[in-house]
Formats: sequence, structure tokens, C-alpha cells
Amino acid sequence: MLDFAAVTPAMAIMAALLGYLSGSIPFGLLFTRWAGLGDVRSIGSGNIGATNVLRTGNKKIAAATLIADAVKGTIPILLMKMVGGESAGLIAGLAAFAGHLFPIWLGFKGGKGVATNIGILFGLYWPLGLIFLAVWLAMAVIFRISSLSALTAAALSPLWAWLLGRPTYVLPLILLAALIWIMHHENIARLLKGQESRIKLGSKS
Repeated sequence: MLDFAAVTPAMAIMAALLGYLSGSIPFGLLFTRWAGLGDVRSIGSGNIGATNVLRTGNKKIAAATLIADAVKGTIPILLMKMVGGESAGLIAGLAAFAGHLFPIWLGFKGGKGVATNIGILFGLYWPLGLIFLAVWLAMAVIFRISSLSALTAAALSPLWAWLLGRPTYVLPLILLAALIWIMHHENIARLLKGQESRIKLGSKS
């Protein structure tokens, strides 16, 4: 159970700094540069997340970005849970999400938060992470639209937290879902117009 009153100011600051610094690591940018693919911000949507990295045509780098962006949300939570309890872990997770969206190293212009959100869910309560992936996969199979899959999975996460007996996670997950929807405002506009790109099965890119 969450008990923020038990988190000392020093512990809260430690959790926030650890989470933010971890979340702000721009793995998509770093991996594409190391692979000789240039600056991922100069292609596609200009985003540093795995979806835009995939537009380089390198699936392995895109997969590595997806995993790394998720893990940078999980690790701070697990570390702070060990030293400061569940509430400290949640603070670290929220800070990691903020770091991914607004990394200080890139002028506060980061990713859209889906992969990091998945990592946060696994760090907080792993069944939530599995359900998010299951919902995303089901939506992707049915509609073949990545953004719609992510938006739906994020929106349903607070409901699953409630149903799984984690009501104290409902409000934090509503906040994360709202931020994900805000960061996807351009995708939502394209969805409403029927212009959002679809997942191309078997595509080389």
C-alpha cells in the first residue's frame, strides 16, 4: 500500500532524481548514432522512441530502444522499493516518465512515453505490465494501428489496477494515461481523419 507520509524528504528527492535521470537517457538517439544511422530526430516524426527508430529500417535497434526505454522505467522503481518502499518506488516511476518526455539533455523534447510506461507498470505490479502488452497486441492484431493500440492500453490501465486490487495506483495511472494521450495529439488527429499509418506485416522496414 502507498504511504507517502512515510517517505522522508531526502528519500523523495533521491527517488525523483534517480527516476528523472534514468528516464531522460535518450536510448533511441544513442543507439541510432552508435549504429551509424544518424540522428533519429531528423527522420519521420522526429521522435526518439522505438516507433520512429524503426523508420531507420533497423529492427534490432528499434527493439533495443523499446526494451531500454521500458527498463529505464522499471529499474528506478525496483531500486527505490528496496530502500524506501512502494511509495518511493512510485515517485521514481513518475519521475522516470517525466524524464523520458522532457529530457534535460535534449532541450526537454523527448518521446511519447509508451515504452517507459510499460516498464513502470512492470515495476509497480507486473500483472499490469502483462495486461498492457496483451491489450496492445489484441488491438494491433484487430486494427493494425500502433498508436490506437497504445492509447487504448494506456486508457484501460487504471481500470485494471482497480480490478486487480491496486486502487492506490488508479490516480497515478490516470495521470500517465492522460500524458500519453496528450503526447499523441497529432496521432489522435490523424486517427480521427482516418489518416494514421498502419502496421505493415512483413515489411522490411
